[in-house]
Amino acid sequence: MKMTFWGTGTSTGIPMVGCFCAVCQSTDPRNRRRRASVLFQEGDQRWLIDAGPDFRTQALEARLEFLDAVLLTHAHADHILGLDDLRPLSWKRPIPVWADERTTAAVKTAFPYFFTAGDGKTSRPKLDFRLIEAGHAFNAAGLPVLPVAIRHGDAEILGFRVGRVAYLTDCNGIPAGTLPLLRDLDVLVLGALRTHPHPTHFSLDEAVEAARSVGARRTLFTHFSHDVDHEAFARTLPEGMAPAYDGLVVE
Repeated sequence: MKMTFWGTGTSTGIPMVGCFCAVCQSTDPRNRRRRASVLFQEGDQRWLIDAGPDFRTQALEARLEFLDAVLLTHAHADHILGLDDLRPLSWKRPIPVWADERTTAAVKTAFPYFFTAGDGKTSRPKLDFRLIEAGHAFNAAGLPVLPVAIRHGDAEILGFRVGRVAYLTDCNGIPAGTLPLLRDLDVLVLGALRTHPHPTHFSLDEAVEAARSVGARRTLFTHFSHDVDHEAFARTLPEGMAPAYDGLVVE
């Protein structure tokens, strides 16, 4: 199994429009961040977690020809606005999209034409939405997945455990009931937005403490704002923890 980080940035992406701070002007390619997303690959199968506004560019650069399934963590714009760009990948066969009830309802509001009968005159994407719940494992086109509940502000959204890898982006709390579902991980991917507190995301220090409570053998942080310089953050981290970056491949 291979996991590729397609994006490690927050909702604005980095560099951020209108900003000329040191990170936004950095020449370190690890400070250039598209909206957060990862692609799992095994053999000739591909599974995507979240399809944000950068999906088209990400897919072109990866020379993506098909997807076996898409998993959605939640319905914020930086995680779903690329769904319409699934069109050319779905014309030959519908793509299953796995999401909880709240996320599916929000996608219906944002993209109502996904859910109406086609007249054969439009090229809308052919997406097969399937409901999932935290704590209930399912099989996503051959990939065993366990959705887990995490906190994002006052809302509960989904993280995903795939084998001994867990992907928890947009997170400011891991419920006590979720922690037992995250035991014995080889890799934890965890959101870490910025240096100072935020109402809906872990700060860097909070993310490190949360990672310690999970106890994965390796932790990779993601979903950074322009407050975070990759190299400076990496130097502060204990052994077994590191910031991810766009294009990072984990076997």
